[in-house]
Amino acid sequence: MPTAVVLFTADLRLHDHPPLRAALDGASAVVPLFVRDRAVDAAGFAVPNRLAFLADCLRDLDAGLRERGGRLVVRSGDLVEEVCRVAAEADAREVHMAADVSAHARRREDRLRTALEAGGRRLLVHDTVTTVLAPGAVTPGGRDHFAVFTPYLRRWSEQRRRPVLGAPRTVPVPDGVGSEEPPSRGALSGLSPGLASGGERAGRKRLADWLRGGVEDYEDRHDDLAGDATSRLSPHLHFGTLSPVEVVHKADARGGPGAEAFVRQLAWRDFHRQVLAARPAAAHADYRTRHDRWRTARGAREDVEAWREGRTGYPVVDAAMRQLRHEGWMHNRGRLLTASFLAKTLYVDWRVGARHFLDLLVDGDLANNQLNWQWVAGTGTDSRPNRVLNPVVQGRRFDPDGAYVRRWVPELAQVRAGAVHEPWKLRGRDREAARDYPERVVDLAEGLERFRRARA
Repeated sequence: MPTAVVLFTADLRLHDHPPLRAALDGASAVVPLFVRDRAVDAAGFAVPNRLAFLADCLRDLDAGLRERGGRLVVRSGDLVEEVCRVAAEADAREVHMAADVSAHARRREDRLRTALEAGGRRLLVHDTVTTVLAPGAVTPGGRDHFAVFTPYLRRWSEQRRRPVLGAPRTVPVPDGVGSEEPPSRGALSGLSPGLASGGERAGRKRLADWLRGGVEDYEDRHDDLAGDATSRLSPHLHFGTLSPVEVVHKADARGGPGAEAFVRQLAWRDFHRQVLAARPAAAHADYRTRHDRWRTARGAREDVEAWREGRTGYPVVDAAMRQLRHEGWMHNRGRLLTASFLAKTLYVDWRVGARHFLDLLVDGDLANNQLNWQWVAGTGTDSRPNRVLNPVVQGRRFDPDGAYVRRWVPELAQVRAGAVHEPWKLRGRDREAARDYPERVVDLAEGLERFRRARA
């Protein structure tokens, strides 16, 4: 039997890996390959936090392969050139890889297919590796994608899931194919101090712990900022150390309202991918333009800098932005309210915020990040494009005793629990305790009026 190449991209695992299973079923040996694509570096997606998590994932994947008699081949350069070179070195007839949805990924896939076919080789692309349901698998009548989540969720929920594949017992890899050493996070600088560890083992442990002890309360507590009651699985889903299909199967088996609410978040993830697959330009252009005239003057730039640093004068916004910088991750409720504050209260272009998030988020996923930002900015799929999240109301509702704020904003740590969300109203001892906290960059009423005038 021939040799095959398995190109790993955003699917850095051995469990439930359709490309790897198909390659092993059709070949006597496989070359597990990861290419550090210089085009990704040039596009600005290779930022320290994600490079560190990626390094963990690649080392863990290599260790898992070695336990099964194989190894991971790592190359750097142009992905198409490196895959073709490895296929020639191994005399491989087929290359297997997972489907992706971004414009860059689809162009890369087309280039790779053409280059391989020129050498008498085939590219086989597998769906439902990085998604539960393939983009385009369900569509509304007369359209190529769903633009509203609820009807998409209904159809998504009706679809039969493919079975989960076990990890292979052995992975025979041919000799003679050279490899770089897998990267290490120790060689990187500029990392968030609280950055989590990556890799399939870490992901599977977190999933098991979550299903055993967290998912039951998810429906009631997923917006609890201080309680930190979300799964924190998003980095593992982004890098593919966990299979979304397996996660849904396991959550469904757990059952209950919490599991149902959690699975709905995975449907949102697929929803955004089917939107981006149909409208690739939504990664950088308004999905539905509101003809915004975003603020760009010096005052706006100063406001953006205060927002990035977590010094807006609005405690829950600042807490979330400081969590992002420290952990390379942010609670989802924090993502919503910080995005609303930038795009609507400050009336700054959503792309400015989306880029900052991509610079720091370890789970910085193009579809989720850009389309969530557009949803909040009102240029995306939200049916209420002019909704504005009030940070004071949000803080009181989702951090009622101020524990989240006082955890991340030490200037307010000594302020009474019920007073932290409006520091400009503090008096006496509380005001003295908060003396180092910055003044507000904008009055909420003024920001709201400016936004309404702009959208009128």
